[in-house]
Amino acid sequence: MNLPLIDQTRGVAAGVVPATGLASSHERLRLRLYIAQMVSEAVAIVGAYVAADALYLGIHYLRTHSFEEATLASQLLLPIYFTIALHNGTYSLASLKDWHVGATRAVASLAISAALLFFVIFFVRLDADFSHTTFVIAVVIAAAMITGLRRAVVRVTRQRWGPHASNVLVIDDGGPSINLPSTFYVNAAEHGLTSSLDDPHALDLLARYVRNMDQVIVSCAPDRRVEWAMVLKGSGVHGEILSEFMREVGALGVIHHPEIETTTVLVSSGPLGLRARATKRLFDVGASVIALMVACPILLIAALAIKLEDGGPVMFRQKRIGRRNQLFSIYKLRTMKVDRADRDGNRSTGKNDDRVTRVGKFLRRTSIDELPQLFNVLKGEMSLVGPRPHAIGSLAGDKLFWEVDQRYWQRHSLRPGLTGLAQIRGFRGATDLETDLTSRLQADLEYITGWTIWRDLRILLATTMVLWHDRAF
Repeated sequence: MNLPLIDQTRGVAAGVVPATGLASSHERLRLRLYIAQMVSEAVAIVGAYVAADALYLGIHYLRTHSFEEATLASQLLLPIYFTIALHNGTYSLASLKDWHVGATRAVASLAISAALLFFVIFFVRLDADFSHTTFVIAVVIAAAMITGLRRAVVRVTRQRWGPHASNVLVIDDGGPSINLPSTFYVNAAEHGLTSSLDDPHALDLLARYVRNMDQVIVSCAPDRRVEWAMVLKGSGVHGEILSEFMREVGALGVIHHPEIETTTVLVSSGPLGLRARATKRLFDVGASVIALMVACPILLIAALAIKLEDGGPVMFRQKRIGRRNQLFSIYKLRTMKVDRADRDGNRSTGKNDDRVTRVGKFLRRTSIDELPQLFNVLKGEMSLVGPRPHAIGSLAGDKLFWEVDQRYWQRHSLRPGLTGLAQIRGFRGATDLETDLTSRLQADLEYITGWTIWRDLRILLATTMVLWHDRAF
């Protein structure tokens, strides 16, 4: 699907919106830039110490000592510096927007780490091996070099990405006008974007627009703010809603944009930061590759059994609701008869379901039919641990899931998982009653707000104990 878009960086039409999103992701580019900053600052600190030795002790001293003191000092200083710098936000979006912020945090980290190292050197009585004067000169030179590097990085970042150093999307849904420089702008009515919580396809369309966006600002009529807030909460992005009233009364918990004298209400933010998402993704990829290697013989045997039973296709694909409420095709081993497969998931599978094949019953009861979802994990559509993805037509009793509780959409702020907190608590299988859905939803929201990598590991270990379960029909 390709749609027209307006780029407010230039205020003119900017071609079409590809199905993968308005723009390429800046998150990976920022991560690379942070790594480049760390490397360059490490070189600057080592180089500063060498320069300090050269200035204070002379070139002849450096030749005879082979940079031993500079190497030892930097080996001690760098780990302390990076620990403090990572903790105080030296490598952050704010530092890319304003070089004063980045330089101040970096120099502060350097000063604190130098003071700590100086204390350690004195405490363990290594004073004789270090020149105090050289050390001080090296810190001053390093601070000057890092400040220069920070200023250069921000200048290059502004030239390439604009003042935000991030992708910002403004959605105009009939609210006050907003003209924020260097942003993507879409008119909701012209692009068919709505805040409806009753249409998964509309949410899927919106997901294509917010994909790769770091910040989404919605300007809408007051009576639609609650709906937009619910939609943004499930988008997994930093979402704001324009509110002139909140600016006038000076409310707390708002974000002010001084360059346009406009205030927005912060209604959502991604549940995990960059480092947490990187950690979770690296774990998913590494563990999935190992799991696929182990599961290959099982998958081959299961595929052969399916083929021998009725000669139909081995794999079954079904549209599910994924991260940011975007639809994706989930992979499963086919467990139902070819002519009776439920593509939309309108009917929950029950005990002694006549649609399920003999092989399918075993695959479902042992959860082997879920193994192909490891490929979804590798593709980035799923995670090993997270809220389980549901089909569009899934019902709890006689209601669609989101009709039972509109908080349902919030569970999609993370990638869906092969397993999750709800599953190890026994909330699995058919949703015959509304409480079957609400129990799962509560567990999913609890997982999202309390994520740690160690919790993922515990959930995976606990899942091995419930692979075979009575409610797997």
